[in-house]
Amino acid sequence: MRDLLIKDLGWKLFSLFLAAAIWFTVNRILHESNAPASSVAGDQVTYESLPVFIVSTAEDVHLYHVVPDTVSVTVSGSREIIGKLQGNQIRATVDLTGIGTAKDLKCSVSVSVPSGVTLDSVEPQKVSVIVPPPQTKP
Repeated sequence: MRDLLIKDLGWKLFSLFLAAAIWFTVNRILHESNAPASSVAGDQVTYESLPVFIVSTAEDVHLYHVVPDTVSVTVSGSREIIGKLQGNQIRATVDLTGIGTAKDLKCSVSVSVPSGVTLDSVEPQKVSVIVPPPQTKP
């Protein structure tokens, strides 16, 4: 029985060390993937490159584009809520219902956040809307 424990003790200790190192590495990676991609300062966080979604009526068949198509959003809240907050819970939209075929149009970006989270800033606050010309059928 004693031989079973002492035989190849160096390899056994090395294996134990390696298993612990892998566990700590995977655990750290999993916890970092839940954190926002940008820096956290206290109870405030900034999410970079959130996509801007376009809202229009069902009858409107234009293929609108906004420039830039991403925004940077800074939010704040309690440490517990901010710690669990993920970028996909924040939604930036531009409402294009009833704009017609205006040119050189700038629209405000609306941001919706979960309850308990306060919107601090949006950069840029307005985006340019590109309305493609109507297509004619031959």
